[in-house]
Formats: sequence, C-alpha cells, structure tokens
Amino acid sequence: MKRLVVLATALFVAFPSVALAAEATEEEDKGAFISEEWELHEWVPIHLGPLDLSINKAVAYLLLGALCSCLLGIVLMRVKLGRGPNRRQALGETIYEVAQVQVAEQGLPTKAIGRWFPYVATLMIFIWTINMIGFIPLPLSDEKVTIAGVEVPTLAIFAATSTLSVTLALALMTFVFTHVEGIRENGAWNYFKSWIPDVPKAMLPLIVPLEILGQFMRLISLSVRLYANMLAGHMLILTFVGLIIVLENVFLAIVAVPAAALFYLFEVVIVVSIQAYIFAALSAIYIGSAIEPEH
Repeated sequence: MKRLVVLATALFVAFPSVALAAEATEEEDKGAFISEEWELHEWVPIHLGPLDLSINKAVAYLLLGALCSCLLGIVLMRVKLGRGPNRRQALGETIYEVAQVQVAEQGLPTKAIGRWFPYVATLMIFIWTINMIGFIPLPLSDEKVTIAGVEVPTLAIFAATSTLSVTLALALMTFVFTHVEGIRENGAWNYFKSWIPDVPKAMLPLIVPLEILGQFMRLISLSVRLYANMLAGHMLILTFVGLIIVLENVFLAIVAVPAAALFYLFEVVIVVSIQAYIFAALSAIYIGSAIEPEH
C-alpha cells in the first residue's frame, strides 16, 4: 500500500486547524512529498521530438494490465478444458455472455456485432483488470527502501485509471472509432447530416454548435467518469487510514481501519466491475449510434 503519509495534504485541506498546528518545516516536507507522489517520474526516458513516450509508473501498470488481460482470456477461454464443465469454464462463459449480451447486443446493431464485439469485450476485460490491479499492493512505485544493502521499490497501490491521460486515451479510441465507423457505413455527408435534428432553419445556428459540442462531451464523459471514480476510491481508502498518522491518535484505528476496509471492499467488489461495464457499454452505444444514426 502507498505510504500512508501521502494523505497529509488532503487531510490538511479538510482540517485546516490540524494543519496550522503542525510545524512549518514538517508541513513543507510533507507537501513536497505529496507533490512528488502524484507525479509520474520517468523510469525509461523515451523522447521522439515533442512526444514523451517514456516508461513510468502508469505505463508499467498498463503493461501489466495488458499482460494479465491476455492471460485471463487465454486461461479461461483458450486452454483446453476437461471432459466436463468446471468452474473455470463457467467463469469464462459468464464473462463472454456479459460482454456479448449485456454490452455488445445492447449497443451495437446486429450487423456490427461481429466487427465490434472483440473491441468492446476487450475494453471491458482490460479496464476491469487494470482497475483490480490498482487495489493490489505491488512493488511498482517511485519510492524505494534499502533491504540488505539493495534498494527495492516499496509496496504501493496505484490505479492507472486514476490518471486522466490514461482514461482520455481509452476514450479517444472509442471517439475515433465511432466517427470512422459512422463515415464508413453512411458516407461523410449523410453521417454528419444525421447530427442535425429536424428543426426550423432559424434555429440551426444555435443547434449545430450544440450538437458538435455534444459529440466532444462524450469524450469527456467517458474519460472523466472512470478517472474520477477510481481516484476518489483510492483517496477515500487512504484518507481513512491516514487519519491515524496525521492526527497522531492510535485509537482512531478502531473507526478508521474498518471504514477503510469497508470502502476497499466496496471498490473491489462493486465499483471496479461497474466502471468497466459502463465504459464498454457506452462505447458500444456510441459506435452503434454512429452506424445507425436514425436510431
């Protein structure tokens, strides 16, 4: 788990009286530590002109999430099963059924399911996996500790989807695929014409900008919803536990630890799956509406 001192800044904002009671030097040290904790430091610098493609903590979690997603699909759906059905097969079939029936078939027209089902199913599995990994303490952090003379990363929890650039990149894929597929199916003129509702011509100067803005709001809605939910979940968990350190009162553990555990279970059991499902389902709906805009 991330070092609990990370919560100091958030709690100082919530409890200004506590912050003012602390010594100035201690505040500066904690503030500096907090600012660094949320920065993505370069592990392997890769710069191509103005593009920064460096490997950092978020990229490491994304690579790990992609690997785990592939292994999950292979183990549950590709590895040869025994003669009779077992739990692994049942779990794989359940995931497949949710992706097909609850995501693809609800948002995509029948003729487009074969083309876009792999995409929305992959989105759902990948986002679920990367969200779940974010609640497992892993030695993938910028902070290090010396053990037997060797510096090793400390255990930390970090959700790659609590970084806006990650969720924005995922949303941008759906945004681009939506309009590319809409143009491919309907032609550019018919597709963009479908954005304009049947209203009096005098209202077109007002309606057209709103419709265009609405298309871009989909991009913001997809990215910010996932980002905000995952960030808020991690902050709540760490805030409750951090009360013990910031307020320097061990007895708070009686309330803070159970509350943190409750939020942890809520995030892992409910929020992780719901956010993955919503992102994939909305992606299917957006792509489906572009293919058949009259619906």
